[in-house]
Amino acid sequence: MRKAVYYCPMHPTYTSDRPGDCPICNMKLVKREPEQAPSNNSQAVAQRTKDICYLHNCPKVHEGRPCPMTVIAKEGESVVCPICGTHVSDGKGGARKVLYWTDPMIPGYKSDKPGKSPMGMDLIPVYEERRVSGEASATAPEGYATILVTPQKRQFIGVTTAPAERRTIRKIIRTVGRIANDPELYQAQQEYLQALRAVEQAKTTGASPEITERAQRLVDASHLRLRRMGLSHELIEEIATWEGPDQSLILADSSGRVWLYAPIYEFELPLVKLGQTVTIEVPAIPGMKLDGAIKSIDPVLDPATRSARIRAILTDPQNILKPEMFVNASIAVAAGERLAVPEEAVFDTGTKQVIFVDKGEGLFEPRDVTVGVKAEGYYEVTSGVAEGEIVVTSGNFLIDSESRLKAALQGMSGGEHQHGQ
Repeated sequence: MRKAVYYCPMHPTYTSDRPGDCPICNMKLVKREPEQAPSNNSQAVAQRTKDICYLHNCPKVHEGRPCPMTVIAKEGESVVCPICGTHVSDGKGGARKVLYWTDPMIPGYKSDKPGKSPMGMDLIPVYEERRVSGEASATAPEGYATILVTPQKRQFIGVTTAPAERRTIRKIIRTVGRIANDPELYQAQQEYLQALRAVEQAKTTGASPEITERAQRLVDASHLRLRRMGLSHELIEEIATWEGPDQSLILADSSGRVWLYAPIYEFELPLVKLGQTVTIEVPAIPGMKLDGAIKSIDPVLDPATRSARIRAILTDPQNILKPEMFVNASIAVAAGERLAVPEEAVFDTGTKQVIFVDKGEGLFEPRDVTVGVKAEGYYEVTSGVAEGEIVVTSGNFLIDSESRLKAALQGMSGGEHQHGQ
């Protein structure tokens, strides 16, 4: 009678002649069944070779570490991973690439050719996983890894979530402006009007072509000066119809017309357009609000403040506003309906933006995202997350730390972990 042999499933090389615990991992030893005599039943052998192993990189984790899941299927069988529910095999035939040969009873054991395992079992081929057409798997950003957070830990760090959903984005650009006192623009307007009159006079009196050409060159030069000061073609054409330069640029008058000057920072300039409405509030006069239209945007940034000045014309029917008076200005920009997430959900690393998606059952998946307009506590998301997905809105700092730590540990260990660890 053959003597019984006991072994550790996690450390198959350790054997004992009696039951007990493995001295390495304290797992219960398992009795090794005697090997069966070779069978001449070719049908049974053929059936065994039809068992297929797929190496499925299951996104679920075991005790905080990823666990490559080996899924066994029959020839032509459609199988999903029993851990994460991902479709592993679509049941279609066709040649499959053999990655290596393994014994499912020995975690991590690999061989580059068929044969016997250290336990005496026939090795089974592990094939490349076949995905269903159209099915995509998310890839964690470089330096990040999917992590599992227990309910107790989520409660302790205060994890909250919110769905990514479509909403109307309306951004408010706020700045501090002043009522203009601009003798330079007043003088430029005056020169332009005088040059226009000189051309008209030359044409009316039948002056020589040289005189008319010289007068036209003065018009072109004064027009270019106004353009360099940021005035639009439309506004310059409007000025051409005036009887004289706008005196409200140098002193308050009875017309009630005033110019607002306000700086707009570089990152907000793409949202500002000519003709948009500007609303001002006057700190010196509580409750006072006036609206005006943007007439010009300076073509050159101020290198010291990285901003460009806008000019808007307001109507002050009570003649309360005085040159150089400070006001609070705001511009409402409607960006339309966009996919958006709360701004707390976007974790800015300095080089990229990361969002953590709650996949359920405590699994959090990091995603690279591209964000657009930030408005009213929300970020527009142009890529990286789909509508309806649940994202982490608080506690993501600690989740980020754990995700980075896990990715670093995976890198140190080569990225492979075994079942049961």
